[in-house]
Amino acid sequence: MTTLSLISGNCGRRNGGEDHVSELLHRLSGKDLFASDLLRSSFRRGDGIWSKDLEGHMIRNRNKFRVTAKIKKGKQYDYPWPHDIDPNISSGHLSYLSHFKPLTEKPKQVTLPFEKPLVDLEKKITEIRRMADETGLDFSDQIAALENKYQQALKDLYKHLTPIQRLSIARHPNRPTVLDHILNITEKWVELHGDRAGYDDPAIVTGIGSMDEKSYMFIGHQKGRNTKENIARNFAMPTPHGYRKALRMMKYADHHGFPIITFVDTPGAFADLKSEELGQGEAIAHNLRTMFGLKVPVVTVVTGEGGSGGALAIACSNKLFMLENSAFYVASPEACAAILWKSSQAAPKAAEKLRITAQEHYRLKIADGIIPEPLGGAHVDPAWTSQQIKITITQAIKELENMNTEELLQHRRLKFRSIGGFQEGIPVEPKRKRNMKPSEVNMPKAADIELEIENLKKKILEAKGPSDPITTQAIEKLKKDVDKEMTNAFISMGLQEKLESVKLELSKASKDTSSQPLNRNLKEKVDKIMQEFNHNLSQPGAYLGLKQKLEKLNLVSRLIEIEERKQKLIAEINQKVPAELKEKMELLKNAEEKISKGEPVDKELMEEVEAVKKELVEVLKSANLEVVGVTKKNVVTAPPELKEKIEKVNTEIYEEIERVINEAGISGRIEELKAGIAKGSSSEDIEKAEAKIKEEILATLDVEALKEKVKSLTVELDLPEETVAEGNISAENGKFQ
Repeated sequence: MTTLSLISGNCGRRNGGEDHVSELLHRLSGKDLFASDLLRSSFRRGDGIWSKDLEGHMIRNRNKFRVTAKIKKGKQYDYPWPHDIDPNISSGHLSYLSHFKPLTEKPKQVTLPFEKPLVDLEKKITEIRRMADETGLDFSDQIAALENKYQQALKDLYKHLTPIQRLSIARHPNRPTVLDHILNITEKWVELHGDRAGYDDPAIVTGIGSMDEKSYMFIGHQKGRNTKENIARNFAMPTPHGYRKALRMMKYADHHGFPIITFVDTPGAFADLKSEELGQGEAIAHNLRTMFGLKVPVVTVVTGEGGSGGALAIACSNKLFMLENSAFYVASPEACAAILWKSSQAAPKAAEKLRITAQEHYRLKIADGIIPEPLGGAHVDPAWTSQQIKITITQAIKELENMNTEELLQHRRLKFRSIGGFQEGIPVEPKRKRNMKPSEVNMPKAADIELEIENLKKKILEAKGPSDPITTQAIEKLKKDVDKEMTNAFISMGLQEKLESVKLELSKASKDTSSQPLNRNLKEKVDKIMQEFNHNLSQPGAYLGLKQKLEKLNLVSRLIEIEERKQKLIAEINQKVPAELKEKMELLKNAEEKISKGEPVDKELMEEVEAVKKELVEVLKSANLEVVGVTKKNVVTAPPELKEKIEKVNTEIYEEIERVINEAGISGRIEELKAGIAKGSSSEDIEKAEAKIKEEILATLDVEALKEKVKSLTVELDLPEETVAEGNISAENGKFQ
């Protein structure tokens, strides 16, 4: 009971102006008058007179009166403080300071997709045991064989898990949470709440616990054990208040000298609008900066999944350990696949490329150790897993406690500097440009594609037909690359299963009705898949490599088709041209050669040539070919005196280069370069050696004198300098060759 005193003055007046006070204490009995009795009494404001039942108990006392009342307590709350606290508690945790209570219902068993073969074996074992109980027969041998098979299958499965399978285990609904591990490894535990600036974020739990009679500060992300808890804990995605709560506890531990143990199990920080307004990024950055200055040992254990900065905000530690089936990533595989492959269906491929597993982190020296889990995951035996965590933490703390404060801080800094590629004693190049987009290294450039297309064009046009082995190999390689890219595109678009089912139906349909046309329903399915594929392919910026290769393949196919038509046309013309005309065509060819050499041609030969031309036009018309016009091929060779002058200039240039090479002593280097090329040296070394030799030759060579010789020859012949320097004169527009 609580005593309440009320003091008031001039409460009421009678008509005579005297003060009247109701006596609330029974003088003779000494009992108190409850406030409820006072409230039940009626007070008339009109004339200021108390009711008659209290009027006889008025006392005069300096215009004041005193009321003493007792108020009964209401409902007693279990949280935060119970009514009867045991002051002599020696072990366990203060449950009234934590929302974490034992579950009323046992969690439902969840089977992951890749565990289905094990479930089938379990069903068989259960069924045989049921039969043995019902029939009374002895099936012990069969049960033992199946159990051995089950154990072997379990070992094989969990020893060869893919990254996406390990991630699914890390996200298992029944996986033990951070508080499960803390309560398993501590003798005493008290949870602490609040960031002293907002509210208590339930996604991050903090508190002090003892292991082997030594106190530690525990901080971790807390997931729910069912849907209701997950919603209450916001699926372990903290807001800025959660990170500020963790920061407050870190400073508290640093002040009192408690080692800090952090547990990471979050998909990432909560990225809603309100969190951004409250400074989500600033809260994470503040934690990162502060953790590098903590003067106590910090150990981090990744128990589930660690997502980006939301996990790193409490993971800047001296030692980082990961459970065997945990994952640490900068972006979830689903998000990465949606960005790179435009579909979350490519998450398995993204998980492999991201290197998110504990084994990869240990190999890259990001994690300092891997904590083993029982076969089947930590949820199979949570207590055993917790004890493995406790052993690992204890050993790490013993090692770190041997360091003084400066060594501890330096150890933490160097750990993260080594992750970033920094090496002690090796200076960092300040102006070095680094490629921040390594994914584009293997991306085919537009210039490379165009060059490859031009090379294929030349090969096809120079070849006698499409059966040229070099061209055929290049086209086959291109087709294989396109097939591979298209398969990957179908997978990333999520159309692989549909495509496989259609292929199966097509194979069945071809066996059943080989001569009949394609089923209309099946044709519609194929058209629908291709329509969806083309729609996804046409998206801006999507599948650039595949688009370029498809364009190149289409161009090559058109060139091959043109070449085939050309060869076919030539064959048809040769068949329709009679043998007599072929002889006359040889006569025409000989006449053109005489004209090109400048030899005189008689009038009869010219008339015969014109007649052959007309006859050839008629033959072409009969082959359904329209003759647009006849052009004269004006090709003449250079006169002998001109050739002599060009050869003389070229000889002088070569002699001058030879003289410079001998005088400068470069011949030895040229021989070394030839030997290097023969041995198969790298192209970079060969290019450097060639460039160096050319520079030395140009530095010694009298270039101006040679240029004057070439220029005088070009002025004399009225030709371009390049033509003379190359020793070859083009035959454009009737010029010499």
